[in-house]
Amino acid sequence: MSDRILMIEDDRQLTAMLSEYLRPLGILVTAAASAGAGLQMLARDSFDALVLDVMLPDRDGFEVCRAVRAQSDIPILMLTARGDETDRIVGLELGADDYLPKPFNPRELLARLRAILRRRTQPVAARSQIVRYGRLEIDRDARAVRLDGEARVLTSYQFELLCALAANAGRVMSRDALMEKLKGENLEAFDRSLDVHISRIRAAIEDDPKHPRRIITVRGAGYVFAKNPEA
Repeated sequence: MSDRILMIEDDRQLTAMLSEYLRPLGILVTAAASAGAGLQMLARDSFDALVLDVMLPDRDGFEVCRAVRAQSDIPILMLTARGDETDRIVGLELGADDYLPKPFNPRELLARLRAILRRRTQPVAARSQIVRYGRLEIDRDARAVRLDGEARVLTSYQFELLCALAANAGRVMSRDALMEKLKGENLEAFDRSLDVHISRIRAAIEDDPKHPRRIITVRGAGYVFAKNPEA
């Protein structure tokens, strides 16, 4: 069964080339040349992932990412001709799962797409359906997180990262260890992107993200998920 990808990109030659490249590999690309057209397609159809260019003719790709993430947890891979770190961090902070600067090798795009699709579809190993840590609930089967019974929105990658930390509650997890737990991610161990994802998780589950009690930074070592954050 093929994966269906929506690509919002105004470079028609690029979308045609990628469509031809990905089709034999089991990924069908639907192209939209503008933000408006892409958002309409997302509203009326179902896709497995979104490839989103930052520089669009009618709307900034960051704005589109924010609008999509407010309504959906669809995996988002952002593309940009501007490859500086600030743009990448902004995209991740807005909820993108991954970020790829242009020009890129189609094989790298394929690898990143497969990684975010795999994180979305693979079941998370669990001893029980719902695990509680004080007021925080992690429903592994439903892939949902609740604080005081209220749903908290995380991307697929952020959910996997939270589960990896929670499964090792009380144990300091280095960046290398976290990356090993989340195989398929194409980030370097000391890439700031991992810290951005941690920051977004804290914003979702901490009472005061600037003074976290659930995910604690251990300087020079990594992160630790507190066993009894309310104690």
